[in-house]
Amino acid sequence: MPVEVVFPELAAYRARTTRLHPRPGQPGAHDSHVGGPMLWPDGETWPYCHEPHQRETEGYAPEEIRRARAAGNWPPRRTWPLAEGAEIRGPVPFIGLAQLFRRDIPGLAPGPGGADLVQLFRCPFSHGPHLERRYHLRWRQAGPTGHAEGLLVAPPEVPLLPGEHELPEPCVLHPEEVDTYPWAEDDTLPASLIARIDAWDDAQVAEHGPDAPSYQYDLSIPPGWRVGGHPSWASTGPMAVDCATCATPMRLLLTADSCEADGGSHSWIPLEDRDPTLRGPASIRGARVVAQPTRLGFGRDGDLHVFTCPTDPGHPPRWVLS
Repeated sequence: MPVEVVFPELAAYRARTTRLHPRPGQPGAHDSHVGGPMLWPDGETWPYCHEPHQRETEGYAPEEIRRARAAGNWPPRRTWPLAEGAEIRGPVPFIGLAQLFRRDIPGLAPGPGGADLVQLFRCPFSHGPHLERRYHLRWRQAGPTGHAEGLLVAPPEVPLLPGEHELPEPCVLHPEEVDTYPWAEDDTLPASLIARIDAWDDAQVAEHGPDAPSYQYDLSIPPGWRVGGHPSWASTGPMAVDCATCATPMRLLLTADSCEADGGSHSWIPLEDRDPTLRGPASIRGARVVAQPTRLGFGRDGDLHVFTCPTDPGHPPRWVLS
């Protein structure tokens, strides 16, 4: 039953999101993807992180990670090539996480000057005592970039990564547009509506047991990589995200998720990827290929929300782990 039938007031808060449904594959530089080759003109400087980085003693070689995944094994840990416990000195190349074309994802908000291609990068190392991460967003005009004289074939890599989950698995995308509704907590919705939603959830559990569908996990916001729509706030609780330049409330551009499916999101798993006779993780067909296709991790198995300024997308983006 559509959620608006039960709560008609939610129609005013409806927002479209595009689920990306990444699956391991062989995307090209001219494709939208997670973890594939970037459309990057040869000769243009690759993005580097110039901040101090956390000390490391061991890590995983990117090429060994790729070979181990292909063989279904776990890569070996190697001793860091620097002195034991030494600080990583000098600039570190960012890792390309994803690129998205508006031609493939019409709901993707335009960038500065109407840019229609966005590329997401992450520094593979943590920073400071709170182990913070650094991300980079690059906007492009797809047409002129695609006609560049030559494209970068082999971007720079660090010799060792601190974790296997820092290297994305190349994935093709299968976009799907769905309706989403706000996370029901604090002041994201009127208090009276949140109270009714909570009461409805309790009634569902009383009637159908602990596996009954709930608003938060089954009816409001899907898991996984997605563009636009509403942010989920499972770990942090809702927060205001305003532009640091002009104080305008920012909009959600993209969500990168550690998992595409879990035990609490049964109803969002595509029909072809689940066993209708089972519930929870056991119902997911394809196991890790479906549940964690990108092999990336964000925070404690959480979401990375990328926000941009609707007044001027050229203002610095904000990154929120939730």
